[in-house]
Amino acid sequence: MSPELDRTRPVWRQVAAAIADRITEGTYPVGSRVPSVVELSTEFGIAASTAQKALTHLKTEGLIRAEVGLGSFVAERPEEPSDDGA
Repeated sequence: MSPELDRTRPVWRQVAAAIADRITEGTYPVGSRVPSVVELSTEFGIAASTAQKALTHLKTEGLIRAEVGLGSFVAERPEEPSDDGA
């Protein structure tokens, strides 16, 4: 069963947000493979071009990295600077 999408907002943004949430929650840990365009198309019931746009956005945001012929993977994120006043 595909997740419910709000068709009044850009679908690619909703898909990107869903994947970003999964990354934040640890469903997709750093280094793990994220679903492919075809897998996202099937899961969300969307066009491949829409899934590709979502993945491109996540790559631009630095959340995932693409490896030619292998797929997309959760990117390592730099440590957040601590705000301990030091």
